[in-house]
Amino acid sequence: MDYLSAIILGIVQGLTEFLPISSSAHLRITTDLLGLGDPGAAFTAIIQIGTELAVLIYFWKDIWTILTRWWRSMPWVSHGHLPSSDPHVRLGWMIIVGSLPIGILGLALQKWIDTSFRNLWITVFTLAFFGVLLGVADWYGKREKTLEKMTWSEALIYGFAQALALIPGVSRSGGTITAGRLMGFTRPAAARYSFLLAMPAVFASGLYKVYDVFKGDEAANVQWGPTIVATVVCFVVGYAVIVWFLKMISTKSFMPFVYYRVALSAFVAICLLTGLLHANAIGVGV
Repeated sequence: MDYLSAIILGIVQGLTEFLPISSSAHLRITTDLLGLGDPGAAFTAIIQIGTELAVLIYFWKDIWTILTRWWRSMPWVSHGHLPSSDPHVRLGWMIIVGSLPIGILGLALQKWIDTSFRNLWITVFTLAFFGVLLGVADWYGKREKTLEKMTWSEALIYGFAQALALIPGVSRSGGTITAGRLMGFTRPAAARYSFLLAMPAVFASGLYKVYDVFKGDEAANVQWGPTIVATVVCFVVGYAVIVWFLKMISTKSFMPFVYYRVALSAFVAICLLTGLLHANAIGVGV
């Protein structure tokens, strides 16, 4: 992979990771259109960590507060002990509970995630179907609940919604935001929890894939120069997208993303029918 391709993929990942339009689908489509093939598990895993570092920095105060207050609720902490009813403690536990479905299903379905689920005809369906579902949820969903009012069952529903993103085209943020809107959470609350909930799953998945790759033979195929450049680009672009997205949804609806998803679904279908895109991923490009 050359540096220009790495920069392009870094921009694509950074632009689409946090928007409800599916970064995995965009990477899959972009690499096929450019004739790059699958860039490899290590490349994808490392640049995803770059985008999550953007979340870590942007939400640092929130994350630090949740972590420290959650720790102070542990039974072995005597000085400054906090009750489990503390809002930040509850949110910490709910992020843990919400992370369980994608962790369990990710391991159980790993074979299909790396093969069958990457078929672009599946992506055509998921882009359109979950795009329309996002529009319905945003249009009819109530706009009153905040994260402080979240129940344990709602945290679990959020978790299963995030797990749907194991299928390219669903979108991690799209799935969780849709679930949040259907349950009556405000747009900012649904988006904020979506970002926070993604961190454990993406970091765990990224580090696991990196470990899995480096204990095998694929480590020799990693081109560190382009990979590092793409990761830095992901971080910079991703941070800018977070700032813009959270400002945008405070006054606007998610409908532009719904229209985009449906249009992209139609575009991919046309490309598949004309042979411009391949339904199954072509060989690894290194």
